[in-house]
Order: sequence, then C-alpha cells, then structure tokens
Amino acid sequence: MSDRVLEFYFEFSSPYGYIASELVEAFAAERDLTVAWKPFLIGAAFKQAGTRPLLDVPLKGPYAIHDLKRLARLHGLTVVIPEGFPIMPVAACRALIWCQKHAPDRAVDLIHAIYRYGFAAGKDFGKAPVVAEIAAGLGLDQDAVLAGTQDSEIKAALRDQVEAAIAKGVFGSPFFIFDGEPFWGVDHMELLGRWIDDDGW
Repeated sequence: MSDRVLEFYFEFSSPYGYIASELVEAFAAERDLTVAWKPFLIGAAFKQAGTRPLLDVPLKGPYAIHDLKRLARLHGLTVVIPEGFPIMPVAACRALIWCQKHAPDRAVDLIHAIYRYGFAAGKDFGKAPVVAEIAAGLGLDQDAVLAGTQDSEIKAALRDQVEAAIAKGVFGSPFFIFDGEPFWGVDHMELLGRWIDDDGW
C-alpha cells in the first residue's frame, strides 16, 4: 500500500460521486496512490454554505441531469436517477463505516454495490434493511450490518467524519484532497491528475 494518500469524499446520494467511485481506483493505481474512502453527508455542508442540491435548482437542475448522463457516457457508464431522488444516505453511510471497522476488506465492494444499486439499477437504497440486504449479497452478515446502522458508536463516527470533512472545506461530492490540495467534482479529476503528476505548480 502506498503511503501517498488520495482522500476521496463522497455522498451516496450523489450521482457525480457514483461516477467518481467508478473511476478513482484506476486513477489512483496509475499514480501509486492509496484511496482513503470517506463517506459523508452533504446536507450538513449545504446548511453551512447556504446552498441546496444542484438537481433541485431551477434552470440548473435539468442541465445537470443532461450533463450527468453525458459525462457518464464519456466514461462508459449509464446513470439512472432513482425514483424518489434524492435518496437518504444515512443508513448507507453508517453501514459503510461499520464495514470499514469490522470487514475492511469488503468496504470498497460495499461502496460499489450500494452506488450501483442506486445509480446503475435506479433503485432506492435509503432504508437500512435495503442496505443490509445489499451487504448480504457480498457475504456480509445482514443482521450485523443492520444492527450497525443503529449502533451509537457508528452514529458518532459518522458525525465526527462529517464534521472533520467540513472542517477541511469539503462541500460537495465528489471531493478530493491530495497533500492538502482540494479538488471538487468528477470533472476536475483531470486537473487533479495533472497536479499530482507535475508535483503541483
């Protein structure tokens, strides 16, 4: 494992985060980086910034959906916006934090499984039993994952992670930090790559 770390902040209800999640492993491997997968809740950042989800903004929302699908095609992906979007991401975040603690070797698989359930299959993953069932499909203990979503320590860990993300200036998904340098948006991964490859400028 490389000691050069790329912090990857993402929100499970973010379709742009989904696209980034499908790209970041290859991106990191090309540069011998270790990805630190950091789920957080973007709603807390919206409150501090006084903003709201892009897809809910008049005029910008329809453009964003068009742009999102165009960007997905560029990378050989398909994005389906789930019915009832935005999806509540709290249970998914807690399940992932539980997994990172108790089954860390399956955590990235769980991230992909949840994201693909939502934005490749277009299904609602907002309820804890659904997330636990997704986890069970990876061989994780369904009951343990479900209990983890209600565990007080897991809840506190998520709150701490959200606060730490905001303290670092994270306000959107996906959001990358490398060696203290922040980059927001999947469309900035090329710029991020240039920054890393050229040792900054």
